[in-house]
Parts: sequence; structure tokens; C-alpha cells
Amino acid sequence: MPSTQYGNFADFCRDTGNLRSTLPVCNLFVESKARGGTGWTDGCDLTGISYGNNKNLANLGSIILCGIAIIAAGFLLWRSERKRAAVGRREMQLFLIGYIVVSICEIFTVGGFELDGAVRVAFSAVHIAAIVATLWILMLNGLVGYQLLDDGTPVSLGLVLASAAMLFIGTGYIALDVGFGWTNFFKNQASDPDRSYALYTLYQLAPLVFLFVFFCLETFLVIRILGERKPMLYLLGAVLLFALGQIFQYVVSVHICHGTDGKINGGLFETLFTLLSVVLIWVFWSSITEDDWPMPTVAGSGAYQ
Repeated sequence: MPSTQYGNFADFCRDTGNLRSTLPVCNLFVESKARGGTGWTDGCDLTGISYGNNKNLANLGSIILCGIAIIAAGFLLWRSERKRAAVGRREMQLFLIGYIVVSICEIFTVGGFELDGAVRVAFSAVHIAAIVATLWILMLNGLVGYQLLDDGTPVSLGLVLASAAMLFIGTGYIALDVGFGWTNFFKNQASDPDRSYALYTLYQLAPLVFLFVFFCLETFLVIRILGERKPMLYLLGAVLLFALGQIFQYVVSVHICHGTDGKINGGLFETLFTLLSVVLIWVFWSSITEDDWPMPTVAGSGAYQ
């Protein structure tokens, strides 16, 4: 047996809803309901609310919030379109489109709808791939302000889309391979069915790296180049809200689940705080693309104007 917990999702899946985990990656493992399993030992079942005939709809709150997130992101897309002179407008719109895809997938991966197991596994793979690709796009948004390439041009958008597509396809294939066991390379081992080094790296660690790089790039841009402080309040608020969402998902979730007899868990709050974080990221971007910012004092055209 491996001596470390790296790559092991068992505890995460157990604490985030067991049979109906609010982590999409858990649908790929043999213990999940999507794979015909009976759940993880000592887990808290996210049963949700009853709607008759002994049937339950789990995670209704997250389903509703995902619908709100799709509408909110659509509204921000429209607002972005009206900011025609804003630097990085198209790149920010790509990020919002990615978030919409993530929210759509979340409805079917962590929502308690009765779906065929294979369909849920497929949606989960797309969900995971969309998360990785969307956060990669967000990280590249942090580079846009430095104007290494002219924003909104076919070259700029092409590089963003091509790199994101490679991550999406690669991550999606690995997730599908884990879920369906197409090859022996990514197939779960019977002795350790919940461990996937590749998915752990891509789904758990890479997004954190992307977010950290985005934060560092934007912090340097705002403080050292624009010489401002107020926009950092929006960025720090987005970071705090995102962090709270992860705490609710990974730490507090099981306690909420037990306290509500399985009606809700931390996934509901993770969806809410992520939505608010995305809104604040857009507000941050909007605030540093106003026309009254001073011209940068560094060489080149690499800053917002």
C-alpha cells in the first residue's frame, strides 16, 4: 500500500456526501452510486429532501444556485460586451463561458437527479476538465494586462483557447479512463480503488497553482504598475470567498451533513461562495479597466490603460 495519502480521494468522498458526494471526482470511483457502489464506510449520506414515493432529491440548493450562477455569468458576459475599450474583454468573456460550462455540469454531477451511472460519470469527467481549463484561462487573464500580446486578437485568443483545449481534452480523457477503466494505465486498482495520482494533481493541485499565479500577477499589476490599492479589496474578497467555499466543502461539509440529517452539506455553501468569488473577480477586472487609470510607468505597453 502507498505510504502517503497523495492521490487518495477516499476521505474527501466520504465526508462530502458519500453516495451523492458534492465532489464530481467521486463519481468516478467504484464506491460511488454512479459506479454501482454502496458508498464509503462511516460516510454521511446526502439524502436531500423527499418528494414522495420514498424518493429524494439531493443537493437541491446547489442546483438552484447553479441556475443563478448561469444567469449571473450571462449578465456579466453582456456587461463585458458593453465595455468595448476594456483591456482583456474577450479573455474575461472566455473565463465566464468556462464558468457557465462548469455550472451546467455541476447540476448533473452533484445534483441528485436520477441519471444512468455512465451518464453521470461522463458529465463528471467534463465537469473536472472544465474546472481545470477555466482556471487556466483565469490565470492567463492575469497575463493579459501586461500586453505581451495585444488582447482580443486572433493570436491572443487562439493561444488561450488552444492551451485550454489541450488541458480540457487531456484532463477529460484521464477522468473518463478512471471512470470507465478503458486502459490499465489510469485504471483504479482493486486494492486501492480511490487513488488517482493524475486526477489528484490535475483536479486538486493544478487549479490552486493557477489561482496563486493569477493573484500574484494581478497584485503586481495593481500595486506596482497602476499604483492603486482599492481594486485589491475586490481581489482579496474573491480570494477569501473562494477559500471559505473550499473550507465548507472539505472541512465543514460532514458536520453540516450530520447536523441536518443529510438534508444539506457544505457543497451548497461552496457553490454560493464560488459564485460570489467569480462576481468579485469580474468587478475587480472591471475596476482596473476604467478609462481614468494613469498610464503605466514601466517600459512597454504592458498594463491596463
